[in-house]
Amino acid sequence: MQIIDAKPAPPLLETTNQSSGSGNGQVREVTKQLARELLVTSALTIIGTGALVGIHHCYRKQRQLDASVQDYVTGLRSQFGVLPSVSKRQLKRLGNACQQATIAWQRAYYHDSLADNSGDNRMVGSDITDISTAHITTVLSRPVCWVSGVASMPKNNTVLQDKNDTQANDVNDFGVVGIDADRQIVWQTTMPERVHDIVVQPVIDAQDRPSNTDEGHDVVVMGRRPSERFWVLEAATGQVKAAIHALDNRHFYGHACYSLDGKWLYVTENDTVSLQGKIGLYDAHENYKKIAEFDSHGIGPHELIMHPDGKTLVIANGGIKTEQASREELNLDTMRPSLVYLDRYDGSLLEQVEPEHNQMSVRHLAMHDNGTVMIGIQFQGDKHINVPLVLTHKRGDTDFCHLRMPHNQWQRFHQYIASVAVDSERNQLCVTTPIGGCAALFDLNTYALIDTIRLPDCAGVAVIAESANIADRASNQHKKSGFIVSDGQGHLTTLRVNHGSATSSNLNNIDFNHESLSDDQEHVQVDSLQHRMSFDNHLQALL
Repeated sequence: MQIIDAKPAPPLLETTNQSSGSGNGQVREVTKQLARELLVTSALTIIGTGALVGIHHCYRKQRQLDASVQDYVTGLRSQFGVLPSVSKRQLKRLGNACQQATIAWQRAYYHDSLADNSGDNRMVGSDITDISTAHITTVLSRPVCWVSGVASMPKNNTVLQDKNDTQANDVNDFGVVGIDADRQIVWQTTMPERVHDIVVQPVIDAQDRPSNTDEGHDVVVMGRRPSERFWVLEAATGQVKAAIHALDNRHFYGHACYSLDGKWLYVTENDTVSLQGKIGLYDAHENYKKIAEFDSHGIGPHELIMHPDGKTLVIANGGIKTEQASREELNLDTMRPSLVYLDRYDGSLLEQVEPEHNQMSVRHLAMHDNGTVMIGIQFQGDKHINVPLVLTHKRGDTDFCHLRMPHNQWQRFHQYIASVAVDSERNQLCVTTPIGGCAALFDLNTYALIDTIRLPDCAGVAVIAESANIADRASNQHKKSGFIVSDGQGHLTTLRVNHGSATSSNLNNIDFNHESLSDDQEHVQVDSLQHRMSFDNHLQALL
């Protein structure tokens, strides 16, 4: 196995979204100055362009006696004629780039103007309820492949000009980032609290097929349990569109999922009076208005996913009663976790299965294309008890199946699975454990462990999908699918399983970062890229 050292990622271009201002005199003066500066800049641009054209024309005239100024007009017309053939995606990316450049320019003049004033430099209009004032977004014009929560990320220096500005300095480190195919940060958006799961809205094209671009998607960002909010962002830019609050006597459990057509959002919730689990139903086409609620048929519902049949919700009832303010677990001795299948239309219970031990909290799920549910367990019992932590289940089965560990050494994961992701095409599963400090890959053909890879504080995991575009596949044949894992030390690490015998050079590197626990003729290629931020619980791929 070949280990490639973590490489520092290049810095992200920093820009900010404009916040709404109040109508006081200072803002009006800044606006007038911006208008004057824009007028002067436009005039200088026109004059400079004319001068460059004149110089170039004189140069051409020396070599082409028939050269004419009309040639430039003809050239411009021909370029404008090409515009209709340019894809909407390319035009949108160009528009985003121009918009962000304009905003950066305006922000630079805005802060310079405030700095020149001898009065109070505090940002005005702080009481405006416009959603843009509560979040700061930085954007680069590149397609997004994954979205992750961030527990700690660099502050945006453009809003921290004045050390005496308490509002600016109160900007926290929590946020969400969009990541491109090269594992570079495309956008980053601050959040007022720590977030948990990221949910990507499916978008159906004209042929009723899921779209694999970042255009038109909403991204729902769930607050960490027991949050009372979730946020709706634009997938392409990270701009916050809405903040949704829980109703009275409800809080969220940090997970949600969409219906396959992207119209409905299902959210795990808690009734803070009865402590019974609930599933909230929100209409994504009506500003995420809550329209219904179902019983989860258990306590502490955590992750939920949609079955490939499009009709069935699969819910992980963790079984733990939690005190909202302190997150204290109240019923570890009597907890009853379960996996539940619900009819998503009327909430009727279709099937319910309980694990072999009542303290095996069913927490995280992933769905195989064939309808098999992958389950990550967090065991709440004594440390010396050894129970399987990665299970599978398919509708109609009376019990769970568990994956196989060499010598049944499940203690390797310290009784805690943080995330699960399944590659249905290659029949592989990846799970993470921040407490155990490793990611593990399993072969779903045999249910055997392929390997574990030491990755301290790793939690998020998602599939690296091959491009659905034929041209992209042809130009990226050297890129194989696999898994991408995020961790609290800022690494985004790709794990790719190679079949066949490992070479001697690979075997020489399997001492510290790679722990082979099976005799399979497979090994894992590991490549790590580090960012100056701390990735949080979950990492989600765009569809």
